[in-house]
Amino acid sequence: MRSPSPNSLAAVLQTALSTRSSLLGRATHSYIIKTLQPSIPPFLSIHIINMYSKLDLPDSAYRVLRLTRTRSVVTWTALISGSVQNGHFTAALLCFSDMVREGIMPNDFTFPCAFKASASLRLAFVGRQAHSLAMKLGLIFDAFVGCSAFDMYSKTGLKFEAQQLFDEMPHKNIATWNAFISNAVLNRRARDAIDSFLVFRREGGEPDLITFCAFLNACADAFYLDLGRQLHGFVIRNGFEGDVSVANGLIDFYGKCKELRLAQMVFDEMGRRNPVSWCSIIAAYEQNGEKEKACVLFLKGREEGVEPTEYMVSSFISACGALAALELGRLAHALAVKACVEGNIVVGSALVDMYGRCGSIEDCKQTFHEMHERNLVTWNAMINGYAHQGCANMAITLFDQMSLEVVPNYVTLVCVLSACSKGGAVELGLKIFESMRDRYRIEPVAEHYACIVDMLGRAGMVDRAYDFVQTMPIHPTISVWGALLNACRVHGKPELGKIAADNLFELDPRDIGNHVLLSNMFSAAGRWEDAAFVRKGMNDVGIKKTAGCSWVTEKNRVHIFQAKDTSHARNAEIQEMLCKLRMEMKAAGYIPDTNYALYDLEEEEKTIEVWYHSEKIALAFGLVAIPPGIPIRITKNLRICGDCHSAFKFISGIVGREIIVRDNNRFHRFMDSQCSCGDYW
Repeated sequence: MRSPSPNSLAAVLQTALSTRSSLLGRATHSYIIKTLQPSIPPFLSIHIINMYSKLDLPDSAYRVLRLTRTRSVVTWTALISGSVQNGHFTAALLCFSDMVREGIMPNDFTFPCAFKASASLRLAFVGRQAHSLAMKLGLIFDAFVGCSAFDMYSKTGLKFEAQQLFDEMPHKNIATWNAFISNAVLNRRARDAIDSFLVFRREGGEPDLITFCAFLNACADAFYLDLGRQLHGFVIRNGFEGDVSVANGLIDFYGKCKELRLAQMVFDEMGRRNPVSWCSIIAAYEQNGEKEKACVLFLKGREEGVEPTEYMVSSFISACGALAALELGRLAHALAVKACVEGNIVVGSALVDMYGRCGSIEDCKQTFHEMHERNLVTWNAMINGYAHQGCANMAITLFDQMSLEVVPNYVTLVCVLSACSKGGAVELGLKIFESMRDRYRIEPVAEHYACIVDMLGRAGMVDRAYDFVQTMPIHPTISVWGALLNACRVHGKPELGKIAADNLFELDPRDIGNHVLLSNMFSAAGRWEDAAFVRKGMNDVGIKKTAGCSWVTEKNRVHIFQAKDTSHARNAEIQEMLCKLRMEMKAAGYIPDTNYALYDLEEEEKTIEVWYHSEKIALAFGLVAIPPGIPIRITKNLRICGDCHSAFKFISGIVGREIIVRDNNRFHRFMDSQCSCGDYW
């Protein structure tokens, strides 16, 4: 039987590589040693090294290289490229150094590998040395070598050197332009990316799929809707609209530009979708406040057999958190475990954030402590979870631990100051705020100032909060004046509240919440004419008050209630429970706070008015429908009123149940006649 030729054996090694079969590769190597040793042809040694290196068997590849008598640049490059491909960047650079030390000079295939390894390890000085050697050998102006060097400088933060190299390149191919545009986007220089694309087109360049996606990312980051739509037209004219990656880029672009209709249109017209397509459309809805739609799309994707990715699951989890849908969030957690992505840092951080937003601080802490790896987002989510609950001490303790592992950013300080505000730690909050520049190198922005105003207002220091606003080095924003207006409402400062409201109306005249807050404040102070004047002003500019509603989830069904609602199928039981609670609360000393009746009525009518608020009806339903021992979770689209807050404290003690209310401002956890918010709502 005739032995196979070296060329045939090389083909078998290629087959082993293409099929990722290390078993076939090793068997072929054994046969070569048995039949051709000691005179193995050099080209066959190169195939063996390439096979082992690309199959992520670096030790075997290196041994073969050392046993090869006549090593060449191709031999070394086979080992170096395989190491880079499998993420062994340090090993690749060491081999590059050994090759040069051996007197073998790299070629136009070796240099791109060395530049990529240097960029991945952020070793700019090694990249500079490789650049110098490429200059010496006259290879730097090769399009691919130059492009790789440019990419290395961009990724290691040497923007001047990157721009200089780009300008000096005599021949720029599509890969070079793509590298320039993509790195400009990554470095948050959207305008530079767009300008370079226009220069590329003026020079007669024909964009490819990578160019389109990079340009769309630039338009999305800078919110250049018209420019992105022009590119969409260009894509259609040139027949690229059927490409999945371009369509995914368009969905992402329209989503970031808040054009959900167009994002959905692109998604619906796709002939073929991949998991990224589903992830892009779900993220588009989630990022634009359409949380319910995001959840529906995720479930629809699952029905169509789409395997959930970590980004798809994290978007679904974030939507559950924004909806305070704890049970749906737990379902998402189970799906993450089933899909084996719960260990991913993005998914883990989303879970911590979701449990914190849903008020389940125990699940939030457990998820946080079970994570093997944490990043800044994870720490911020956990601190924010404590802040939602008003646990200032826990938030500060965690913040101190975090400072030993990662550097806090401005979001971290917002979470910490918010925790101090909701926990009543005024002096500590002021101390942290004053140390932001010197200790943390963070310049305070509007959100930080708003936290201080809110903190002083919660502590009853409303006049001091107003003085703070007047001495701010930046122009007060909506959040700052809003915090002051709410403090005036809580502490009965209608005159100062009117000043805050006037500034709010100037900044955002059509915001419903600010008008309602001012009207309610006047009503609580008995200034009915002023309250009526505010409501008339709302009607004059076409603003309609959002109807207050509260909802409870029971057995995977959401039950929604409005004030004085009698439409529920179990209304008779609800009314009976309300009557029973009213009698027991009266016996316990509860007195209705009729200041929260927002119309000029007789005292008895005011008592009835406040008793049938939507949150009280939702609570009565929860007590009827949800088994004892299970916390009752109520969500309200507006702030919980003061009378309902007092009533819930009484009820939690009477019925011995944990009641968690999430309004549009924070969580309130009622247990044993106490609330976690410290009675500031």
